[in-house]
Amino acid sequence: MAEETGLILPLGAWVLETACAQLVRWADRAETAHLTVAVNVSAREVRQEDFVAQVTGALSRTGANPHQLKLELTESLLVTNVEDTIAKMTALRDIGVRFSLDDFGTGFSSLSYLKRLPLDQLKIDQSFVRDILVDANDAAIAKMVIALAGSMALDVIAEGVELEAQRTSLAEMGCQTYQGYLFSKPMPIDELEVLLAQP
Repeated sequence: MAEETGLILPLGAWVLETACAQLVRWADRAETAHLTVAVNVSAREVRQEDFVAQVTGALSRTGANPHQLKLELTESLLVTNVEDTIAKMTALRDIGVRFSLDDFGTGFSSLSYLKRLPLDQLKIDQSFVRDILVDANDAAIAKMVIALAGSMALDVIAEGVELEAQRTSLAEMGCQTYQGYLFSKPMPIDELEVLLAQP
């Protein structure tokens, strides 16, 4: 709905500014100074002419370290204006911003585009992780994404990990980073900070 109505543009700008401000607050605390923040950006946001200026402006206004900001893109970005997307990603990566390709394997990305994108990470979509223990095809796809990421010197993260057995299976395939309810459900910042402060 936000994408269709255009509300995604002011909403996305607010999320980006808030994330950068949070990075600055965390930079002063030993237990959080190493953290990065990932921000999902929509195809509509990236297609804005001033997208690069919006991101650099948020970093400049807040004083956030660009190396600790990760922008998560979806494969739908690769359907049109690929050259423009690559140029914008490259400009931001040159100042330290990192990129992750979200929901990898569910869209229309061509491997020829993938090799040209200045990416740092691939995310294994939760639709493959959900049945990884019982569906040989899902397991094969997850293993392929992990191998592909490794061969391209990209990090890989698995979404939707809810069971220890899923994490173990992914670890055996070579995946070392996970996201999901096995570790925690989403929580407010203050609760997260309490959790991070625990020994």
